[in-house]
Amino acid sequence: MRVATRNCSFACSVSKVLAALTLVCLWGVCGAQAQSGTAEKPPKIPGQNENGMKVYLRAGLKTHGPGQHDYPQFFADWSKLLTEHGAVVNGSLHAPLAQELAGVAVIVMFKGDAGYLSDTDRKALEAFIKRGGGIVSIHDTLCGPDPAYMATLVGGGKKHGEVNFTLEASVPYTVVDTSSPLVKGIGGLTIHDEAFFLMTWAKDPAIHVLATTVIDATPSAGNHKGEVVPQIWTYEHTLPGGQPARAFVWMQGHNYENFSKPEIQNMLLRAIAWAGKHPVDELVDYKPPPPPQRRQQGGAP
Repeated sequence: MRVATRNCSFACSVSKVLAALTLVCLWGVCGAQAQSGTAEKPPKIPGQNENGMKVYLRAGLKTHGPGQHDYPQFFADWSKLLTEHGAVVNGSLHAPLAQELAGVAVIVMFKGDAGYLSDTDRKALEAFIKRGGGIVSIHDTLCGPDPAYMATLVGGGKKHGEVNFTLEASVPYTVVDTSSPLVKGIGGLTIHDEAFFLMTWAKDPAIHVLATTVIDATPSAGNHKGEVVPQIWTYEHTLPGGQPARAFVWMQGHNYENFSKPEIQNMLLRAIAWAGKHPVDELVDYKPPPPPQRRQQGGAP
């Protein structure tokens, strides 16, 4: 019995040693793979231009009635549209984290009251702008508690809670800078949407106005009816300690159907490219490569 016990103890000890060695070997192999970067890469996304400019879509949960302020639908539609036009797209329904913005050229923001930022959100956004990152702001993205701060980022800010909108209104565009390719096709266009007034503007530098509208005589417009207010502009600036950055603002988008207008789509595609410091027509003119031909059975092409 002693011999059997001794043999059992010896066998158990050997088993434990072998198990330990196996774990060490496996750990070593895994560690070596991790260090050498031999982990398998995910498959390529069909139709994606891997070398395209990186765009981050900042959306939010839907607000308002049917067909209005449809931020999630924008996220879905424009992630596909931008991919089809050669961009590499990422995004979320939350304020982007610093690590999510690595390599991103432009943040396209369509989210109501995006001016409400935590300290962490603010630092990530400012760091992005300081390295030259661009912003495209749509509709009430620039609304929040501190319009003066928002103006330092995109050139203008709208105070949350103020009556500074026209609601359902006629928005006729008058192009101010007819030489700008960003507003090509916008002159003379009238859409049914919402316009903003009582804005807080950046002063040094000031915005570059691309197009204005005449505030329609709606009940909410009050005494502001007839005012001529910028609705589309660019803002080129440099935050302290940072690099020059660009922002583009389109203050409409209340009614989601307006995103389907070709003039608006092309304007936004050009604005995204411009804000990212790429050729202004890069996305508009992008032609995807032809899909690879599949070989038929038997080897014939």
